[in-house]
Amino acid sequence: MSRVKIAVIPAAGFGTRMLPATKAIPKELLPVVDRPVIDYVASEAIEAGIEHIVFVVSRGKEPIETYFDHQPELEAQLIAAGKTAYLEQVLRPMMNQGRSSFVRQGKALGLGHAIWSARHVVGDQPFAVLLPDVICTGTPGATRRLVELHAETGGCAITVNPVPDGEVHKYGIIRPDSAGPDAHGRVGVTGLVEKPARGTQPSNLAITGRYVLTPDVFDHLETAETGAGGEIQLTDSMVKLIGHGPFHAVVTEDPVYDCGDQLGWLEANLGMARRQPAIWDGLADRGWVTR
Repeated sequence: MSRVKIAVIPAAGFGTRMLPATKAIPKELLPVVDRPVIDYVASEAIEAGIEHIVFVVSRGKEPIETYFDHQPELEAQLIAAGKTAYLEQVLRPMMNQGRSSFVRQGKALGLGHAIWSARHVVGDQPFAVLLPDVICTGTPGATRRLVELHAETGGCAITVNPVPDGEVHKYGIIRPDSAGPDAHGRVGVTGLVEKPARGTQPSNLAITGRYVLTPDVFDHLETAETGAGGEIQLTDSMVKLIGHGPFHAVVTEDPVYDCGDQLGWLEANLGMARRQPAIWDGLADRGWVTR
């Protein structure tokens, strides 16, 4: 069984929910505490044992490539000034030679189209997908849990988390099998619905933006069928894989932060700041939060 060694991070979207900031700054580079959102995501992929990351980008997203590359002038200045702590922070997200690719998505036709754009780099092997504006917490990381599940069962695997009934229309929702989650939070998936209308959802378990998929998903994406919002939805092609091989979800209760809008981004900053005692204590000293 093939080990998952490659991941796709689709980062070509306009970030319209975060305008006007994203008119000049890719939404993936908006900071959450001290790091861009996409830094958390790429670090999660590497922690899962991913050897190569394919970033799907569009015009104006060049700063993402710059972020993961060396900046010799800055590094030299930090070395000369003896600012080793800052130098370590600058060097930490660097991608080793050959560990990343950047693919252009010419038109914004949906998440499914973005993933399809990476098909030639992915090739005929299982791969992970990590949405770039979603921070998943928990140990081990969400992607690592999916990679380990795929190594055991093959097929596809996704992470899900419970959401309030009033919010299910915002997400892709799974239909779990009748057995329900096992002791490890794993459950079989019998169906997927993209943004179901209120009252029609098959469960309250929402896809959290982490996937391990088999390469046959490209065969379905190739047809370019449009779904919700008139876009090529990844969920629609994933549905066609159900019943043709193992398909599982991992239920997580760990916080998941969707940084795609202002409220989610602010929540992410507070949630991740809580994990850094010095910053959280500083906020408490100023009366913004309680210890």
